[in-house]
Amino acid sequence: MLVAAARGRRREAGSAGAGIRAAAQRGRQRLGCLGGQHLDEERTVIRTEIGDDHVCRVVLDRPEAKNALSVEMRDDLVAGIRAARMDRQVRSVLLTGVGDAFCAGMDLTQSTVARAGDEGFQTRSTSEALRVGVQALIRELWELDKPTVAAVNGAAVGPGAHIALACDFVIVHPLTVFIWSFSKWGLVVDGGGAYLLPRLVGLPRAKELVMLGGKVGGAEAVEEGLAHRCVPADELAGEAHTLAARLATGPTRSLGLSKRLLNESLETDLSRLLDLEGHFQALATTSPDLDEGMAAFKEKRDARFTGE
Repeated sequence: MLVAAARGRRREAGSAGAGIRAAAQRGRQRLGCLGGQHLDEERTVIRTEIGDDHVCRVVLDRPEAKNALSVEMRDDLVAGIRAARMDRQVRSVLLTGVGDAFCAGMDLTQSTVARAGDEGFQTRSTSEALRVGVQALIRELWELDKPTVAAVNGAAVGPGAHIALACDFVIVHPLTVFIWSFSKWGLVVDGGGAYLLPRLVGLPRAKELVMLGGKVGGAEAVEEGLAHRCVPADELAGEAHTLAARLATGPTRSLGLSKRLLNESLETDLSRLLDLEGHFQALATTSPDLDEGMAAFKEKRDARFTGE
């Protein structure tokens, strides 16, 4: 269901949205081949639309399976985020799910790990499927040079939680729950969880969640640093879209550079970070949005950024 608060401000995905869907289909075929997994082409399970407000809304639409990631969904998401990166009409991305779950993780019936022990099974197929699949998705979200918002409308399990946590802003409601079940199934934490969790909640808590199979509810997620805001369930969609639309009015290039700089701060020392800061600020001066920002400051008015 479309966000009611944004109704009338949107247009059905036109040429830009169609381009994202086409890119997703091409990418799905390529990624599925690389991952050595079966593709389910029965119906569209990822919906995208780009509003007049330049928000690209990406919806996981497999509610009968709690939006567990089939191979098709996984590859559509990877290709779709890549297409959003290239689409100049897109200035922010909003990710959410249909039904009472955000994403129940990977569909293990389609996963390579479900074939472990079968005759002819090759262990390297698991690492390859991860590399071109959920790992690629986490990387695309983390490195996307545009703001991202996750509206976590219910349960987010394992890699499903990590998809949300790879976004810049995470909005939850009181019944949202993040779940880590890897240890219950004999699996290693994947989907970037070993990278994201220690940075968000600290190493001891990350070990507790992963190794003991922890759960974190909506309000608690905000307290622990997993989420940005907890709002009533009936306000989640509207609040998330309002935030995404606000971000889409900003200076897209400098927001992307600031995002990258903040992410890099987790990986480097002060000297290197200050060098990057100078380099990125120099890049920002090439954007017309900086000229607009300076003009707005001098004229004592709000800036009207174009995202160029």
